[in-house]
Amino acid sequence: MSNGKTQINRRTALKGLGAGTLAASGVLPGSLGFAQAQSSAPIKIGFQKHATGIGAAYGRWYDATTTAAVARINDMGGINGRPVEIVTEDDGTDPKRGAEVLEKFATQHNCDVAFGTLFSHVVIGSAPRAGELKLPYFVVSEGHHVASGMLNRYTLQPGITDVKSQVKSMAPFVGDNLGKKVTMIYPDFAFGHDHRDFFSEAIEAQGGEVVAKIAIPPTETSFTRYFPNIPRETEVVYHVMVGPGVLTFVKELGEFFGPSRPEIFGFIDSLEAVSINSPGLEFLEGTYFWEGNPRHAQANQTEFDKAYREAVGVDEMGASTADAKDVSTYAHMFGCWETLNIIKAGMESADYQGPGDRAKLIEAVEAMTDMPESMDHPQGPKRFNGKTHQTFGVQYISKVENGKLVVQHTASIEDGMYEDEVDYTTQSF
Repeated sequence: MSNGKTQINRRTALKGLGAGTLAASGVLPGSLGFAQAQSSAPIKIGFQKHATGIGAAYGRWYDATTTAAVARINDMGGINGRPVEIVTEDDGTDPKRGAEVLEKFATQHNCDVAFGTLFSHVVIGSAPRAGELKLPYFVVSEGHHVASGMLNRYTLQPGITDVKSQVKSMAPFVGDNLGKKVTMIYPDFAFGHDHRDFFSEAIEAQGGEVVAKIAIPPTETSFTRYFPNIPRETEVVYHVMVGPGVLTFVKELGEFFGPSRPEIFGFIDSLEAVSINSPGLEFLEGTYFWEGNPRHAQANQTEFDKAYREAVGVDEMGASTADAKDVSTYAHMFGCWETLNIIKAGMESADYQGPGDRAKLIEAVEAMTDMPESMDHPQGPKRFNGKTHQTFGVQYISKVENGKLVVQHTASIEDGMYEDEVDYTTQSF
């Protein structure tokens, strides 16, 4: 993993690993060198994409990020001297189809690993099949399903933090700065239930309480009828919403409160793929958001974030460089970039040659710990827990100021740590 200075242009933005590492493996920087590997056949990574369904906006940007990350990896010589090939299948953001997609990766496409899933109900529906197929399954989700121990040794989440860690990091800021009496509005499926359960626990540890929990079906398109259930004593509205109706949700929330409102703390999920300057969202001025990765480039922007934005085609406002109206899912999609770099590092450590080395690959990733901020990890430093198959990282709290998300607080890795609930390394392959 490189921490060296990055030159910002189209080609070098896609690089970033040390040239010495490549030279030691017999691959020259800037050349493919695939013929020097024991096999020149590509390493196939099955990308489980939410191309349709409620996760489609995420799936499109996960795809763009994946494409950019693989281009960078191949530009540096691939993995163990072999090119990386992405095999994409649409899971429809559906658990049943998710399991079917994994079956196709293993039995039809002969993929080495599976990768990419975001929505937690799809991960939960797919992971058991990954275990049965003995197919390493690298998810880019946020649910606590991996670290809780409910899945299996073949399922890992090494490139993005989970909700339990996120809310543990956020709760002190909410309790100290915004209020103690919180109403939660969240989607009624596993991801939302993680927010409900873990934030309730975390805010109580800060001397606060959740005075109401409002669950909304993730396919809902109109939300006004839910808002009268917000108690008058509410000091903070905590919202997290997903799916195609997020803009409607936030607009209707503003219309309900009018000029007077409680403090509002949202997870940026409620605005992913939506411009914060959309008409009707003016009321968000002065409200706060959790961000997994700051959408708007900050005054102290790192060279890694700048190069990463260029590589994935995103401007300083988090929109596509080709179309300013096409807003990215910037708070989440970095997980694809970072997970692919972890797969690469794990395969190189394990001297991965093919499916017979899948167990060695998992063991190599389980042995990982600290991952410094770098071009491989542009969101920030990470700490991976091999026992729980879960990574921990920094978290960002931003405030809307003059129509821009400005980071107010960065929670440390330690702020989000919690006790182990499982040790996957004790499970057999």
